[in-house]
Amino acid sequence: MGFWTLMEGLLLFANALAILNEDRFLAPKGWTLAELHQTGKRNSLKGQIIGLIHACHYMRLPLMLFNLIVIVFKLFSG
Repeated sequence: MGFWTLMEGLLLFANALAILNEDRFLAPKGWTLAELHQTGKRNSLKGQIIGLIHACHYMRLPLMLFNLIVIVFKLFSG
């Protein structure tokens, strides 16, 4: 497994987190940012994962650009 393959895998993982709908999938399980602020457990593992999901939601436009770059690179490199 090379570095490029690892980067593609991380990009796919970030895409998966970015498309999660907070109302449909995360709220019924208690994985929302609002519930995290109520409980005050921001430094726990659950809090860190919720923060990562929220960051991926916030960074959707750069993710789209990275996806476009990867697609163009794959088209030219084969």
